[in-house]
Amino acid sequence: MKKLWVRLTLAFGLVTVAAVMIAALLANYQVGENFRRFMTHGQVMSTTVPMLADYYAQNESWQGVETLFQTLHGQGAGSGGGSGRGMRYGAPKLVLADADGRVVFDESGSRSSDQFSRTELAEALPVESNNQIVGYLLATGQSQFELTGAAQTFLNGVNRSLLQAALIAAILGMLIGLVVARGLSAPLVRLAAAARRVAQGQLDERVSVQGAEELTDLAGAFNEMAANLHQAETLRRNLVADIAHELRTPLSIIQGNLQAILDDVYPLDKAEIADIFDETIMLNRLIGDLRELAQAEAGQLQLHCQATDLLPLIKAVVDIFGEPAREKEIMLQTALSSSLPPLQADADRLRQVLHNLLGNAVRHTPAGGTVTVTTTLAGDGKAVQVFVTDTGPGIAAEDLPHVFDRFWRADKSRAREYGGSGLGLAIARQLVEAHGGQIGVNSPASSGAGSQFWFTLPVKA
Repeated sequence: MKKLWVRLTLAFGLVTVAAVMIAALLANYQVGENFRRFMTHGQVMSTTVPMLADYYAQNESWQGVETLFQTLHGQGAGSGGGSGRGMRYGAPKLVLADADGRVVFDESGSRSSDQFSRTELAEALPVESNNQIVGYLLATGQSQFELTGAAQTFLNGVNRSLLQAALIAAILGMLIGLVVARGLSAPLVRLAAAARRVAQGQLDERVSVQGAEELTDLAGAFNEMAANLHQAETLRRNLVADIAHELRTPLSIIQGNLQAILDDVYPLDKAEIADIFDETIMLNRLIGDLRELAQAEAGQLQLHCQATDLLPLIKAVVDIFGEPAREKEIMLQTALSSSLPPLQADADRLRQVLHNLLGNAVRHTPAGGTVTVTTTLAGDGKAVQVFVTDTGPGIAAEDLPHVFDRFWRADKSRAREYGGSGLGLAIARQLVEAHGGQIGVNSPASSGAGSQFWFTLPVKA
């Protein structure tokens, strides 16, 4: 009973049986009522109506018509015997009205109105004399008629047919319900099995997307979740490997130099100690970047936002890279808008973002190239956008989605001292998004066309 397909099948079956039984009962009731009414009208039409028509033709009125009804009772048309045509009379009560619908005789004597209603006129049998309607005869109480003989046999046959139809419909409903229930539950069973396999570490598991729209949406969401988990696991493994590699290099240098000093290969002087000290600084910087990135991704990075004028901040960072740019014979220029509104931002964090972007641009721009910093208003003045454009080798189209990933480098063979730790752009993205902004990169597909990094910050009151 805990199986979904069993519950759905039982639900379909119960609903089908209930609907069929209700329909059968209503049909049986209507058939019985209409059949009794038909028998009544047929009997009355064949016997009573002709006698009433003759009575009116002889008397030209309905005065004394009760004597005719007494005669009919004496003949068995009212309450005494059976007619032999399938119906016992006595239960039906006859009511006679004139041509205007006024009651002239009521066999039951229980009418509260002396005028036929429209419904009663529609159900009553017309009495005609000389091709004119002279009255209406209404038979009441047909539901109490007791059928006998062939009439009862006929009605029983109809009831059996209704019962057989109900049973067939119930069986078909159960079968259709079983098919539908299995069709609905089978994808869920496959999805549950696939989810268990994913929980066991088979992150390449996928399910077929087919069936009803809701099931295809569920299967698509599962496949998307599994793909994201697979990608996250791949990134995690790569991250662990990259961190191990980045930490191993300075530690190996430190260990090797210290071992050489201990073995008297290198003299114990300040120059050798300075080299070891430089490696510890680089190691400390890498650990600091990792900690800062982890805090930013966890949403635990604190921002000290205040009114910040972006133009002086940009000029200060550009001045820092002036000397490295001149040493590489790179032209470092700016095109800053003078109408930028102040921002509610953490100036130190924005300085860090600009430092990472400019350092990346100067590092990858060859001699004789140009690095340009541009600012503009975006989003109808609701945001400030900053561009850092270089004339370096550019970024391949397949690498663009990974530019802001941890430890990503355009040139995988580039040494750390030239390529950085690979965390600068990842940290820049987290800092910009922590301010409610966006960051991105544009680079033409053709090599040598340069790259353009940009970020936007919202203008807040």
